[in-house]
Amino acid sequence: MRKKFKMVNLDCANCAAKMEAGIKKIDGVNDAVVNFMMQKLTIDIDDSKFEDVKIQVAEICRKVEPDCKVQF
Repeated sequence: MRKKFKMVNLDCANCAAKMEAGIKKIDGVNDAVVNFMMQKLTIDIDDSKFEDVKIQVAEICRKVEPDCKVQF
């Protein structure tokens, strides 16, 4: 399933690239794109793993840029 989420307080293009790389490594994620200019995360994940992936995505974003939040 492909979903789009708004990212709040994403201030760094390099951080967005780091987040994207980290999110792509999560088990159950088929593809992920962090668009810095649009402040959006597009993620293609397995339906059954959505809740687990959501938690891991939030952790990765918080580690890379502590003020950034993903609005799920």
